[in-house]
Amino acid sequence: LSSWCSVSQVPVAEGKSVQQTVELLTRKLEVLGAEKQGTFCVDCETYHTAASTISSQGQTGKLMYVMHNSEYPHSCFALFENGPCLIADANFDILMVKLKGFFQNAKANKIESRGTRYQYCDFLVKVGTVTMGPSARGISVEVEYCPCVIANDCWNLLMEFMQSFMGNHAPGVPSVFGTKHDSVYGPADTMVQYMELFNKIRKQQQVPVAGIR
Repeated sequence: LSSWCSVSQVPVAEGKSVQQTVELLTRKLEVLGAEKQGTFCVDCETYHTAASTISSQGQTGKLMYVMHNSEYPHSCFALFENGPCLIADANFDILMVKLKGFFQNAKANKIESRGTRYQYCDFLVKVGTVTMGPSARGISVEVEYCPCVIANDCWNLLMEFMQSFMGNHAPGVPSVFGTKHDSVYGPADTMVQYMELFNKIRKQQQVPVAGIR
């Protein structure tokens, strides 16, 4: 089980770098009274169907995302675009090496979000810098309402809290809400939100963003 949470992208403030915008957000949280609770990291590697498999079976290529989340150190998540999410144990990565005849790792596409965790009352907030290679590409904000696993019971409360430090950049209802509003939320739902956020940031990469260092 996982408590209901929202994962969203926050735009870089005008005239600021990614890092300066992250600092503005975390300062707002600290003014509210949020306390630092360590760090977090979510990473994602992209695999595409090997060319030999496509030509021999006449299939169209599929993308698979293999993801890790420091909140679940013993798990690995394998997600297909518009498809299921498989939760496996941490050595799933070794299996992917053995499957390289079927899935090729698109190494240049590795993306991760890394940052600080904050606790504020019943909320857990993670503000992350999203990086691809050596440069910062964007900002992710994950907000979790810890006592609740049913979306319908807490979305308004979550939204109100997000507006308190994200202002008009607070997100709308995430796509997983459509299928989950009355059912129990799980870790895979969080990973789907990160996958969607990472793919959105990848698509925005025609314009380089200021580096974090």
